[in-house]
Amino acid sequence: MTRRLSRTADTGRHARPSGTGRTVAVLVLVVLAALIPVLGPSPALQGTGEAKAPGTGGIALLRTVLFAALSVPVGELFVNRLARTLPDAPGDRPRSWSPYAAVAGFLASLGLASVVATGNLVPDGLAAIDVGGLYETRDGKLALLEVNAFLAAGLCATSRRPGLQVWPLAAVIVAEALRAHPTTEYSPLIGSGLTLVHLTCASLWVGGLLYALRILRRWRGAAAGPALLGLYARVAVVLLAAITATGVCSSLRRMPPGTLLDQLTDTAYGRVLLAKVILVAAVAALALWARIRLGRAADPLAACSPARAEVVVLGVVVAVSGLLTALPVPIRW
Repeated sequence: MTRRLSRTADTGRHARPSGTGRTVAVLVLVVLAALIPVLGPSPALQGTGEAKAPGTGGIALLRTVLFAALSVPVGELFVNRLARTLPDAPGDRPRSWSPYAAVAGFLASLGLASVVATGNLVPDGLAAIDVGGLYETRDGKLALLEVNAFLAAGLCATSRRPGLQVWPLAAVIVAEALRAHPTTEYSPLIGSGLTLVHLTCASLWVGGLLYALRILRRWRGAAAGPALLGLYARVAVVLLAAITATGVCSSLRRMPPGTLLDQLTDTAYGRVLLAKVILVAAVAALALWARIRLGRAADPLAACSPARAEVVVLGVVVAVSGLLTALPVPIRW
């Protein structure tokens, strides 16, 4: 009997935490599903007959940094507002990452502005950058707006009223929505409106979950922790619905239903979009898993395990989104 108890205790001591194996399996499947597009523009363009634009990989990286730098402060503002609605919420908060995000966003937007200043080509030196020319084009003005907005957001983040950074961050989202839909496109305002909602909800979802998990770690043992996660989960359902609806509408605008299936496999944009859809579906599954564990588990904080995996996959989604904006758009009217 003693030997049997000893073996049981030893097995329990080395057992993996509940849910860890499933989380790892989901992540491995998701990474394998998105492997080819995430490797960069070259595999995505392979066999499509589309030309690779100069500096596509660098532009994709800069846009990834920009999207991440936007999500971090937006998520902090969002979750702090949710936390203030909880009556017993501790006043302790994790250290804000907004100033660091503003610096990263400023540098990324500055790099993107330098590309615009050279006619959407990668500059080979400072002499090739026409700063004055930025004021003469629509894309140049939007690029300068993003640079100045991140600078203003950083100043607000380090001030006594960090909540003011919501305005320059909103300016970045508007500039990105307008940039993604040039005036030559059919009904550009409709496309910009869809992108505006899509990017806003995505920033709230990604940045909000990251900051919510940071707060839960700081509030370990407090009853307000699970309450905050549950409040975020309810809002996240609405955000996911809005992201899905606007994403589908935007895709159908660029790839009509009659050519959708072919373009998902025969164009670089379609391939990366397909990878993004798979990743978002995996994120939705992880979010549902976290919601179930939050409501049924004896310890509500057990939902943190799938939520952490959700953050990791969302980070990959941000990278895929950055790559998506740098690839040629298959517009077929």
